Amino acid sequence: MSAPHISAETIRARRADKPDLRDRDFAEQNGISEGALVAAYCGHGVTRIDAHPDVVMDAAQQLGEVMALTRNASCVHEKIGIYDNYHPGHHAAMILTEDIDLRIFPSHWQHAFLVERESDAGTRRSVQVFDAAGDAVHKIILRDGSNHAAFTDLTKKLATDDQSPDATFADRKPPEAPKIAEDKIDILRKEWQRMTDTHQFLRLVSKLKMNRLGAYRAAGAPFARSLDPSAIDTLLTDLQRTETEVMLFVGNRGCIQIHTGALHTLKPMGPWQNVMDPRFNLHLRRDHLAEVWAVDKPTQRGTATSVEAFDKDGALIFQVFGVPKEGRDSRPAFRAIVAELDGVAA
Repeated sequence: MSAPHISAETIRARRADKPDLRDRDFAEQNGISEGALVAAYCGHGVTRIDAHPDVVMDAAQQLGEVMALTRNASCVHEKIGIYDNYHPGHHAAMILTEDIDLRIFPSHWQHAFLVERESDAGTRRSVQVFDAAGDAVHKIILRDGSNHAAFTDLTKKLATDDQSPDATFADRKPPEAPKIAEDKIDILRKEWQRMTDTHQFLRLVSKLKMNRLGAYRAAGAPFARSLDPSAIDTLLTDLQRTETEVMLFVGNRGCIQIHTGALHTLKPMGPWQNVMDPRFNLHLRRDHLAEVWAVDKPTQRGTATSVEAFDKDGALIFQVFGVPKEGRDSRPAFRAIVAELDGVAA
């Protein structure tokens, strides 16, 4: 059922009464999308721009050092760095730098805004991208040392003709439940053994009318081992203690953001487990962890082991891999840590 329409004027009036709420929390309390909240301020510090990644990433590369933020309902991934080395693509695009490493899916980049907001700390500026339902896909947040003059210039150059504060958003699509094709489990296991690259996995399970979580449940050991959700805290603690470098992926339908490196500072707070490093922050809702899997996939460079977490609806929260780079191969150390994590009885 669609949420009732709330005018932009009403949204702004309600927001003025609750200025300290995070955008996502305010939107949820008022039955609107976060994108609708941002759009309501068009003409009031917000400028609508073309949401295509080619446009947004060209703008991002002019802003200097910024914070890149990608999240889903259970996990927030924040990286400090410079946008560069953009690879466009119709179905998938990429930003590839040591700090900011993104996989972009253009079909989900439907609404984008340049946002200027006054706060006690001064004017905060950001680029915010949303999908068709108004859920945040990716945000670029300027810092003190960013190129604020370029941002101001972009508000003039990139403004679309339509700056109406009333935007139309589609209903949110629910996460896909785990899919298992019982008659194809033997084929899944046989083809899994033949993989030579991790990117072949999703094509394989799609061909067999399954999906990621369904395939893990169906294949079982030795391909996938179910872990106790508490294993995530153990994993992060062990990675911190051993300074083992990892690749940590957090994403949504429109964007995946990757951190490569060690995890230095863990700060649990209530339901949240937080990584609070100088140039990388992670905020994970531990109470959203419903299923956790240790997964082995064969590749030409050896076994790729991952730990992957899902919520109660089967949506992927995040993935952690060992680093396979030449001269920085942490996969043996990562596999040793994963092997000791507590499993769930079959």
